[in-house]
Amino acid sequence: MGIFENVYNRNNTRSVKWDMRNTVFQSDDVLPMWVADMDFKAPQAVNDALIKRAEHGIFGYTIIDDDVKNPIINWVSKRHNWKINKEWLSFSPGVVASLHMAVQAFTKPGDNILIQTPVYTPFYNVIESHDRKIVKSPLQKQDNYYQIDFADFEEKLKQGISAFILCSPHNPVGRVWKQEELQEIARLCLKYDVLILSDEIHADLIYPGETHIPIASLSEDIAANTITFMSPSKTFNLAGLQASYIITSDKKTKETLDSQLLKQGHNMLNTMGNTALEAAYRYSEEWLDELKSVLQQHKEYVTSMLEEKTDILTVTRSEGTYLLWIDCSKLQLDSDALKKFMNETAKVGLNAGVDYGEEGKLFMRMNIACPRETLEKGVKRLISAVNNQ
Repeated sequence: MGIFENVYNRNNTRSVKWDMRNTVFQSDDVLPMWVADMDFKAPQAVNDALIKRAEHGIFGYTIIDDDVKNPIINWVSKRHNWKINKEWLSFSPGVVASLHMAVQAFTKPGDNILIQTPVYTPFYNVIESHDRKIVKSPLQKQDNYYQIDFADFEEKLKQGISAFILCSPHNPVGRVWKQEELQEIARLCLKYDVLILSDEIHADLIYPGETHIPIASLSEDIAANTITFMSPSKTFNLAGLQASYIITSDKKTKETLDSQLLKQGHNMLNTMGNTALEAAYRYSEEWLDELKSVLQQHKEYVTSMLEEKTDILTVTRSEGTYLLWIDCSKLQLDSDALKKFMNETAKVGLNAGVDYGEEGKLFMRMNIACPRETLEKGVKRLISAVNNQ
């Protein structure tokens, strides 16, 4: 079997995805296809590096040296056509933690922060937990494809916005923003003096024919107005190792950010996260390319099966991430009934769309980063449930 076909037992591994089924779905019979980690082993190079480091047996304070920074610089240059300097890099346990610190560093209580809904659920907490105000510019769905309503986007910026959290590629709708879209976002944010906080954690997970463009790579002026958040965690299934980095080209902005990181005690990575980050970016490109091929096949399978076997569920057209945004409106259920139907009737554990904003109340999010055997089981459960409702 191929490396992405093996089914691993993740029960009793303290896995959020598998060991919290009872808590999240009130059942152990639910097939978990929700939280964004993969049911695939990390690249062998990463596991080998971790084993070698573990065998050393001493886990003292760890530095982030050029052997970690240079692979990041090379990766971002090769995979995303963006030349960055090691002086631009900061580090933290995760992108969400970094967003919290950026909000604290660059905005004040009562400030307005803009998001494009439906959007990644922690964005709401990142804003509200620090007494900032959420301003929404909802994405518009046309012909099963999401677009930015730039008239609304600008109207919201005119209200007085301190920062805009960009999700690029977008979770959950799967958009990979085109250059002209990013240019217009950047132009408007510069016009209204709005700092861009760009979450690009899914940057490597792009489908054939699409290209991820870091918004800060468009020009020096745009880079100076942008803080970019990246990590190998989604790309190589390393979320539990807690290693992410921040790219900030403007010296004064970076000094402010680093000061906030230091206040929170985030001035190093853990030993294993450090080791995994280096091994992933140095030695795991081939693994990633194979993964992307598998994900493309999985997306095509789910889309075609739901299209052929039922006319009730529709997969939204997407260009990136291993998360599918499924339109369930034809079930004619409200958000609570929809969650109950998926949990109790279909017995497939999906993320409820309403958690990403009111705009997602008739949707569910499916994680397709699992072995084909698991994927087929989940899809067949969905089809059987909706066809026999």
